[in-house]
Amino acid sequence: LLFEQPATSPTPAVTAFFPLFHDLRSKPVLVVGGGRIAQRRIETLLRFNASLTVIAPEATSLIQTAAKSARLGLIPRKYEAGDIDTIQPILVIAATDSRAVNRQVGEAARKAGIPVSVADRREECTCYFPAVAVGGNYIAGLVSTDGDHSGVRRLVGKVREVLLQ
Repeated sequence: LLFEQPATSPTPAVTAFFPLFHDLRSKPVLVVGGGRIAQRRIETLLRFNASLTVIAPEATSLIQTAAKSARLGLIPRKYEAGDIDTIQPILVIAATDSRAVNRQVGEAARKAGIPVSVADRREECTCYFPAVAVGGNYIAGLVSTDGDHSGVRRLVGKVREVLLQ
């Protein structure tokens, strides 16, 4: 062992999620959902030039505008079994307003061995979608170990202030 492990660890098991920055430029990413939460994820992913496919029967005006300008591909229908196999993404985001659909998307992604963020169920995620702060030459991604979204929102705001100084 390079480092001695403490006899008991005070950190929660969720810290097994390792923070990793991944090059998404031109890589296929699937977002299932077209509402506010999906839109926030999409806005972040577009900043990092992912090759996005969005499947949603209805989508926000921002998502529709991005599709019209060819910044993403929009499939205007409900998610169907087999979509993940067809699209072959390296990352899947399940962000619909349907618990059943999010579960189905998460199960399909896990079965295919593809990292998945399930917006409404932390325990079904194999990766977490962070709050992102960009400034100067720095990028920070923040998540909480306990699902405290408001705490993350406050903290990322402070980090953004520091990065933009």
